[in-house]
Order: sequence, then structure tokens, then C-alpha cells
Amino acid sequence: MQNTSLDQRSINALRFLSVDMIEKANSGHPGLPLGVAPMAYTLWTKHLNINPTDQKWVNRDRFVLSAGHGSALLYSLLHLSGFNLSIEDLKQFRQFQSKTPGHPEYGIVDGVEATTGPLGQSLGMAVGMAMAENHLAAQYNQPGFNIMDHYTYVISGDGDLMEGVSHESASLAGHLKLGKLIVLYDDNNISLDGPTSMAFTENVSERFEAYDWQVLHVADGNNMAEINAAIETAKANPNQPTLIDVKTIIGFGSPVAGTNTVHGKPLGEANMAATREALGWHYAPFEVPEDVTDNFKSNVKNRGIDAEADWTNLFDEYTRQFPELAERFLNGFKPVHFDLDLPVSHVGEKESGRNTSQRIIGAISQQLPSFWGGSADLFASNKTNIKTATACEANAPAGQNIWFGVREFGEATAVNGMILHGGIHAFASTFFVFSDYMRAAIRLAAIQQIPATYIFTHDSVAVGEDGPTHEPIEHLMSFRAMPNVNVIRPADTNETTAAWRVALAASNTPTILVLSRQDLPTLPLTETLADEGVKHGGYVLSPSKGDVPEGILIATGSEVHVAVAAQTQLREQGHDVSVVSMPSFELFDAQSAEYKESVLPSAVTKRVSIELGTTMGWEHYIGLNGIALGINNRFGESGNPQTIIDSFGITPENTATAFLSLISEKQSVREGQ
Repeated sequence: MQNTSLDQRSINALRFLSVDMIEKANSGHPGLPLGVAPMAYTLWTKHLNINPTDQKWVNRDRFVLSAGHGSALLYSLLHLSGFNLSIEDLKQFRQFQSKTPGHPEYGIVDGVEATTGPLGQSLGMAVGMAMAENHLAAQYNQPGFNIMDHYTYVISGDGDLMEGVSHESASLAGHLKLGKLIVLYDDNNISLDGPTSMAFTENVSERFEAYDWQVLHVADGNNMAEINAAIETAKANPNQPTLIDVKTIIGFGSPVAGTNTVHGKPLGEANMAATREALGWHYAPFEVPEDVTDNFKSNVKNRGIDAEADWTNLFDEYTRQFPELAERFLNGFKPVHFDLDLPVSHVGEKESGRNTSQRIIGAISQQLPSFWGGSADLFASNKTNIKTATACEANAPAGQNIWFGVREFGEATAVNGMILHGGIHAFASTFFVFSDYMRAAIRLAAIQQIPATYIFTHDSVAVGEDGPTHEPIEHLMSFRAMPNVNVIRPADTNETTAAWRVALAASNTPTILVLSRQDLPTLPLTETLADEGVKHGGYVLSPSKGDVPEGILIATGSEVHVAVAAQTQLREQGHDVSVVSMPSFELFDAQSAEYKESVLPSAVTKRVSIELGTTMGWEHYIGLNGIALGINNRFGESGNPQTIIDSFGITPENTATAFLSLISEKQSVREGQ
């Protein structure tokens, strides 16, 4: 397959639409579009099954531009293929509130499958998409009815493969034998600062072969026939993911080709003119020949419309023959809208947050077939395995328990990819202290507004003997500082159940569930108050005797029972305070002013917060004159958990004393007057 004149004009149209965008914006990355356009064109016009008139078709191929800095190329592909992205949109590249932002953004740009740009993460999300396809195919396909049967394609660069998460993700993909994952590697030996040889000299092919990938080579990134043949070979291997190493020249055709100069800044007027001349492109900026437009329409848009029509006919017959399976399959692509039957706990019972969560996970799995997830080699500790389910393995992909191995970052990116794929309600888990490894992926989930669930157990210094390396201190507040994330730290079994309901009901917000290792007593009134209370983020768990409390004790998680005990001690001393459980700052802050006033009356200024973590941020609720009991400017200790907790002063006695100090301070002021 030699590049025909029409093929070459189509490739150059991609190149020049992209660099025209960058020149007009005076910002962007022209190197990738100029070098990668031939492989992108070959993939999109010869292989990729997508329907630009229905970007949510469930069996479409997924395409991820992992090297998201090359967004101009993706926007050119989307425009020419018939997605809802006009020439005027292209002219607004990188402008405020445009549909063509600097890096591809899921939910903002029609046809973009994932927000990309943070290098390496997109490869991890693509692994998750391929895992979702494999899992759903194993669950629902029947002889003659491959209703879930598509590929996940990635264009990746040197920077992606340098990032540590690429190692985790590639290792997992090879282990799971994800044969429908195909990565085209833009191997140009240049990164932003210069030649990759300054920092990156490993043998990438041998590395991926060691991960049990099929590795193919294309010696000339401009040769469509070689590229096409490699993709065909990749698609023919159902048992291995494939890396196609395509040797390219960054900034091909420009005077600065092959150098880092062309990576991340516009070509400029003189270089643009020279590039047009070198590639024989004699059209005005943003001008596309009609035969090129027709070419993309025929080979991407119309082919995709036909592919979806064939699939729809197949699914209609599938529905007639397997109506229950068909309904269950489609329900997986919808938000959860039913009342889950979850466990309730009573006063006198004790259970750790992680054990409660395991019972809830088991109950959810029985009622929600699309529910699955896993742990970073911590099933025994996180208690996140579904007891009645099997492991998800290469030879048994229908299993609901995913063994992610010690790959926390890769785990989180994969779960994000599963949810982006659709048909899946997924969760990831590890110790709370190791959420640091996942932080960048959680941030990207928040940006993409996807309802991922992250389960973090061992939530405080109550971890005990494992010591400060395993005891989270700053983590709660740091995640609370992240936009569009609901962080929920429940106080007992009933709050944990309510927290899971919030997580499952989420549609555009990731949820972090922060759960205890140690047993927690079921608190009075949570059986009736927790459901609405957690949904609102905070609530009066134990009210004062009088209409207006003398003060307020506010706590989260395992410290709520400390607040309740301190309230009892204060009453015995003649002081009437209320106890507020505040499992989620974000949910509470989203409530009406009237609701927040009913929980934290502004007239009541004597306030104490209790939480086994850094106290920065609590002043938002207790005021500058309140007292925040917690852990500041230090890490944890190794030893008996209760001894450690007591050493930090998180006791009912110290809580009561702290509150009394607020009163004595006020009395001292009066006496001074």
C-alpha cells in the first residue's frame, strides 16, 4: 500500500491544520503532528471503528492520544472525521473556554475518550479500557453474538514510556494478555529538553517483550503500508497486547525537524513557509481540499455509521434471544438508580470500617453486576475482595476481583479507564498512606468528572505497630483541598453504609472512602440519622439538652465516639454541648446556608474539632478561636495503637479539658475587665 496522492494530501491536511492552529494561537506543540500524522491517518481511515454522529456507541473502538501535548493533531482528526468540531473551533485552539483546549479534555471536546497530557497516565487508562472490554465480553458475549468486541488504540511517545506508571500499566496489561490493546509508539528519540539519549537509553522493545507484549517495528513512520501491516498483525494476536515501534522524525518536513526546537513552540512565519514548500502544501491556512474532506467522510464517518448499524442489528437479535443479559448489559452503562439493600448496625455492635465495607461490597456485587474492583496486593488487609466472586485473570476475565499487584498508580489509572469505557462501576483500594501513589490519577478523575471510587483503609495512627511510614497524617486535608472530590471518613458501620450509597449515586465526582482498621462502636442514633447525615456531609449526631448548645464538638471517623464520650463528661460537669459528625467537608459545604446554620449555629463560637490528622483546615468550622485536636508538624509512632492515640491527646478527657479551656479563657477576660 503506497501512499496515494489523496492519502498524502490527507496526511498533509492533518499536519497543516494542526500547525495552523498552533501558529494562530502562538502556542502549542507542532513536532508531534508533523511526525505522527501518517500513523494517525492510517489508523483512523483503515482500522478505527467510531461513529462521529454517535460518540457514545458502546462498541466503538477507543482511541487515546496518550501524548496529549499533540492535541492539535487529535482536533484535526476529529474535525475531518465529522465530529462536532468546526474550523472555527480549530481557530480558537488554546483560547479561553474554547472547545479546543491545550490538552484534550474528556467531556469538553466531542470525541475525546480521556483527558490526556499528564504523561504515562493515559496508557494506564487505556489499559483500563481494554480490561473493561475484555471483562464485559467474557460476561455477555454469546456464540454468534460478540456484542462487546472492539480495540483500544493508543499513540504514545518517549515521555509516556519514561514515566513510572507506564511500567506498572504495561506489566499489568501483559499479565492479563490484553490482546485488543494496541499501542503505536512515536519513537523519535527527542524529548522537550533534547535527545532522549541524555536520560533514556533502555531497549524499549526488550522491555515490552519482557512484559509479554508482542513488539512490532515500522522502520519508516511515513510508510502507510508498513504501518497498516503492523496494525493488521497486532489485531491478529488475541493473546498479547502489542507495541508498534514506529520510527518517526519529530517536526517532519520543517527546517527544525529532528530537534527539540520543534517539540513545544510554534514554527514561526519563516519555518512555516519552508515547511509548506517542503511538503508541497500550497493551500491557505485552515483550507482543506474537498477530496480530502470526502476521503475522511467515506473512510471514517460513513464506515463508522455502517459499523454501528451492523452492531445495532446484531444487538437487536441478541436482545430477542437473551433479553435478561441485554438489559443487564445496558444497565451497566447507566448511573445507579435503585435503593441498595445494605447492612444496618445497632448500638452495642462493633466493627471496623474495612470489615463493614467488605460486607457492603458483597451486597453490592449481588445487586449490581457491573460492579468490580481490586486492591494493590492488599485484599487481606483492605477487605475489598468480593467473597462470592472469582479472580479476574487472563484465562478468566469475567472475574470481579482484580489483583492489581503492588501497582497503586497503575491501579488508579486503570480504574479511571474502566469508568471512561463505560459498562463498569469500578473501585480501587490500598492503605490510605499509599494514596500518595494514586494522587495524580485521582486528580485526573476529578478533572474528568468521573465517579471512580477509591477505598483507603488503615486511616490513622491507629495502624499502630507498622509505624509512621504506614500512618497517614496530612492525607485527609490534602485530598480535601483537591477540587471535585468527595472525601468521606465514616464514624461507624451505619455511616460507612451511607458513604457507600453516596459513592454509588455519584455521577460526576470521584469518591474517597477513608476507613478504619480498628473496630468502631455503633453510635447512638446513626441507625436513623446516618443516611441523610452523611449525604449532607455533616449533622448533629448528639444534640445538646437545651435549644442552643453552649459549645460544639466536631469530629470525623473514629474520633466521633471520643466526642460523644467527652459530651457525657461535660454534662456531668454542668456543660451542655452538641456533637457534630462531619464525615465529608465537601458534601457539607455544598449544603444550603440554612442547613449549615442548623448544624453549626453561628452564635455558638466555642468549638473543638477532633481528628487524628493534621488540623490545618479545621479553622473553617471552628473559627480562629476554636481548638483543633489532632496531629501537627510531625508523623506517627510505632507501638500499641491506643497508646499512640493517647499520646496525641485524642481522648474524651483531653477533649473535655480543651472545651473547658475555652470557657476559662472567656471568664479570664471578664475578670480582667
